[in-house]
Amino acid sequence: MREHLTAEAVLPADGTAGTLVGRAWVPGSPPGPSVVAIRDEGVIDLSGVAATMADLVAAPDPLALARAEGPRLGALEEILANSAHDARDPALPWFLAPVDLQVLKASGVTFATSLLERVIEENARGDASKAESIRSTITEVLGSDLSQIEPGSEAARRLKAHLVEQGAWSQYLEVGIGPDAEVFTKAPVLSAVGPGAEIGIRSDSTWNNPEPELVAVVDPQGRIRGATLGNDVNLRDFEGRSALLLGKTKDNNASTALGPFIRLLDEGFTLDHLRRTTISLRVAGEDGFTLTGTSSMAEISRDITDLVGQTFGANHQYPDGFILFAGTMFAPIEDRDTPGQGFTHKLGDLVTISCPELGGLTNRVTTCDKAPPWTFGPGALMKNLAARGLL
Repeated sequence: MREHLTAEAVLPADGTAGTLVGRAWVPGSPPGPSVVAIRDEGVIDLSGVAATMADLVAAPDPLALARAEGPRLGALEEILANSAHDARDPALPWFLAPVDLQVLKASGVTFATSLLERVIEENARGDASKAESIRSTITEVLGSDLSQIEPGSEAARRLKAHLVEQGAWSQYLEVGIGPDAEVFTKAPVLSAVGPGAEIGIRSDSTWNNPEPELVAVVDPQGRIRGATLGNDVNLRDFEGRSALLLGKTKDNNASTALGPFIRLLDEGFTLDHLRRTTISLRVAGEDGFTLTGTSSMAEISRDITDLVGQTFGANHQYPDGFILFAGTMFAPIEDRDTPGQGFTHKLGDLVTISCPELGGLTNRVTTCDKAPPWTFGPGALMKNLAARGLL
């Protein structure tokens, strides 16, 4: 894993030119998590100006806090190398997921390609062997390109009426082209894993895949303050059996990866950069199998600000802010083993999600029951910060 945790692999294409912040576990008496800045001179501890990442993002001027002075924890390369789950020295710092008290939210079915695959999963009832035949039938009814349909538009309403008449309407089409986006809580606060950590799939899932996504970082007022990368792991067999299994599909131990860092919006990095970026994925298996794919934000059916607006407002507030997975157009159908079975993860798969603006996030696949258990929740964080004199 260490060879995938280098500055070249992890940093954005312009290195540390942007305003990059993250979180690191810092040894001490007691040890604990600190907000950090990533700069040319190394990794800087910002805990003196921001006890939590939620505090930094919610500040009137997050950029000012991110650029504050603080003690140097070490070189970026050293701390990255120590972030590898299989080669970690507890006496040295390592990187964590870059968020803490923010609620972990996700939006789904925001790309036409993945919309079709969700409809296929629903019709296959979670059985991967039926997917290929259903794919051709569904495509005949819906067409292969729904990207020209604006969600909630008159054209979308006419299409819905037509499909209802044919008995082909789906709950996924409802959120894909209807007025209301799918937004759900992905995982509990503080449960996400960071760069170099193991990411988990359930041991009883036989059809699953990574979901490489742009993740918006939003303050308590609903303003997008920055972005990071995320893996919104999906269990296609579970969700295909029933959408009511979404909780078991999405919320499992180590099933959310975020990082490597948050890039705050500033003069050189704007919302338009997010709208234009392309998220890349590479899965490298220990069996020699390689899968690659991309997800272009230019092809999203709902603007990132619309998704945030449907998450936050008079009906729902987030006093510590939230992060929002924007969805993915990536839904792999390449056969890995048996023809017609499509793709599913195997233990040991190395998953890398990257884009030029945000860098690279790499994790290795294990099962949820084998990944390190999640034990450090909000209560533990508050006690830890108090013990370190940061509250």
